[in-house]
Amino acid sequence: MGKSPRYIQIREFINEKISSNVWPVGSKIPTEMALTEQFGVSRMTVNKAIRDLVTAGLLKRTARVGTFVCQNKMESPLIDIRNIADEIRQRGKQYSSQVLTQLTLHADPQTAIRLGVPLDTPIYFSEIIHLEDDSPLQLEMRWVNPSFAPDYIKQDFNRSTPNEYLTKNCPLSSIEHSVEAVMVNKRIQGHLHLSTHQPCLLLNRRTWSKQNLISVALLYHPADKYKLTLKTKI
Repeated sequence: MGKSPRYIQIREFINEKISSNVWPVGSKIPTEMALTEQFGVSRMTVNKAIRDLVTAGLLKRTARVGTFVCQNKMESPLIDIRNIADEIRQRGKQYSSQVLTQLTLHADPQTAIRLGVPLDTPIYFSEIIHLEDDSPLQLEMRWVNPSFAPDYIKQDFNRSTPNEYLTKNCPLSSIEHSVEAVMVNKRIQGHLHLSTHQPCLLLNRRTWSKQNLISVALLYHPADKYKLTLKTKI
């Protein structure tokens, strides 16, 4: 075994088995006693590794039955905006994207109200699929005010994300979020590899920089792969 603490090595061993689908979702992993014998360590060391993976949402313990691999949902905070590419890479996964649309259009009544611009104002629109290990995790539809992000339309969003560009060029001052569970049309189902009756988690987001409303985004996620959290002091 290497130089890192043994419980970390065991944790990485289990994580690799899950990531490579040797132990798929729903499968039962070896018992603590079996792992203790395999690695020549104490049961406390194995227990520590498993507890870390339970906390991370990769494993689930069932009393008197065993420990099972569970669907790990990507988690994102509601009170902050994080770059989805960074979140995926921090989980040890591979990030990639598919740019479906990137163009200039004229604001329709609904978009004009949400973006705070006059009707028919030229605005930028992008539609991008964000993938984790080649599996679609988010469909992002974003409308941007060119007055505050004039080079948005010129960006190569196969190399960086809209979040990266806007965070760098329009420092965030405030955000508005609303979340709802929705059933989506066949087009979105196809992009996210969803079945007909599979729900989506839709995050509606508006962002401001120095009192200027910069962008409006609709972020669709498969409900079984994604969750949003809020932590606050009271």
